[in-house]
This record gives sequence, structure tokens and C-alpha cells, in this order.
Amino acid sequence: MHAPATPNRPLLIAADLEGVFLPEIWIAVAERTGLPELRRTTRDVPDYSALMRYRMDILEQHKLTLADIQAVIATMDPLPGAAAFLDDLRRRAQVVIITDSFYEFVTPFLPKLHYPALFAHQLEVDARGMLAGFRLRTDDGKRKAAEAFRGLGFHVIGIGDSYNDVRMLAAANQGILFRPPANVIAEFPEFPIAQSYEDLNSLIDG
Repeated sequence: MHAPATPNRPLLIAADLEGVFLPEIWIAVAERTGLPELRRTTRDVPDYSALMRYRMDILEQHKLTLADIQAVIATMDPLPGAAAFLDDLRRRAQVVIITDSFYEFVTPFLPKLHYPALFAHQLEVDARGMLAGFRLRTDDGKRKAAEAFRGLGFHVIGIGDSYNDVRMLAAANQGILFRPPANVIAEFPEFPIAQSYEDLNSLIDG
């Protein structure tokens, strides 16, 4: 069954990455390093730049390098069923993954997800291999991307799970929360919720 789109407007899915197709990278790093303070994600903190500065301070305190984080990432796989779901979705619609993670973190996952189109940010790394900063593609990039895709003539469905996704979901023709935490559900009751890829398919096709 093909997902619906408005007349003469092809369907485009704009989806988050972590929490939708991947486990949360920073939670995995927290568990591997024994630093529970790194478990905070955009599910907990609405201000992404403040969250990243907080993370970099912790990494500096404990002398954890980009290589240390990438060693954790090398042990991770996509969420169960994610690759098959994404393959099916790409047969039915244009799909762009828009993440607030970084190419230095997520590139190893691309072959495991069969090389989807991906928008990410970039890290700045100093001579010691420590995270020294980050470069955003643009401020509020998820929202801007959804608006731009609509302006290019697409019917846009946004999918995300966290505070940093809701502006993209609101800018899309339709927004869907995927397995969001209770605090996000409570604050954004206007978005339908999917708890599984089957639920997502039903909402997309509905």
C-alpha cells in the first residue's frame, strides 16, 4: 500500500535518526564508560547547544576522546527491524534522515542502514583528539528542512522522538512521535504516537 500524498505532491519522509532507527549513542557511551551523567539526551534537555557543551565538559574532565566514543559506536547496531523498515519506506517514498548527531558518529551506521540520505552536523576535534566544539549545518535545521521540502513541492511527514524534533514535526504536513518519553508526550499532545514500526506504517498510510 502506498502512502498518501496530496494531489501532485509526492511524499517525502523527514525522520530523526537516534531513537527512530538507532539506539541513543550517548546513552551507550554512558553505559560503556560508567558515566551516568552522559545519559542526558534531547529527550531530557530542549536546548541542544547547552546539552552539547555539558557533554564536552564531562568528556574533558574524564579525558575521553573522539576515538573512545567511536570505539563504543563500533559495537552498536540499528534498532531491531530498523533497516528492513527503512528499506520498505524508501521503496514507497523519498526519505531523508535529519539528525542532530554528527557525521563523525553516525557514518559507521550508514552501511548497516543501506546508505540513506543523511543530514548531520560536524565535530571540531583538537590535537589531543578531544571534542573541542561543533558546527551546526544551520540553526533550527530540522524545521528549516521540513519547510524547504514543502516549498519544493513535497507532502512532508516528519518523524521524531525528542524535543529537538518537534519544530520539524510542526513544520511538516504531518508530524508523528515515535516512542517518545512521557514528558514529550505530555507537552506535545497534538502529535500522534507510534510505538512500533507497524504503528508508523499505519499512521503514514492512514
